[in-house]
Amino acid sequence: MGSHIEKEAPNVVTTKYFKELLRSGYLAEVVCTKEAFKKSAVWYGEWIVRVVDSDGTFERLVASTRLPGQSEEEIRIRTHKTANGLISFLHAAGFTHPTVPLEKGGRQIMRLPDDAIGVPASDEDGDD
Repeated sequence: MGSHIEKEAPNVVTTKYFKELLRSGYLAEVVCTKEAFKKSAVWYGEWIVRVVDSDGTFERLVASTRLPGQSEEEIRIRTHKTANGLISFLHAAGFTHPTVPLEKGGRQIMRLPDDAIGVPASDEDGDD
C-alpha cells in the first residue's frame, strides 16, 4: 500500500486524503474519547477517526481541513460530538454499515465494502 504520506503534516491526514487511503485498502478506526450518553434520542460523546493499515505499521489521525491563512501549527484533530455527525462523516467516506463505540476507550476498525476499493473518492465532506 504505497502512499505519498510525506506530503501531510506528521501523524495527520486531511479528509480528502483519508478517503483516498480508504479506497486504496487502508482501514478506518473510530475511537471513543468521551463516554457517550443519550439525551432526547441523540447520542452525544466524542469520537476521533484514524486511518490505519492492516499490519499496524501506519496510523494517522484525520484532521480538520485548514482554513485559508491558518498555519500548520493550527491543525486540529477532527472530532465528532454526536453519533449522528460521526455516522454522516463515515457514510460520506463510503461506509454503508458504520459501527460506533459508545464507551470511552472503545475502538472499532472498519474496512470499506469490496466494491468501493479502487473507486475514486467523492468530494462530499460529511461535516457534522
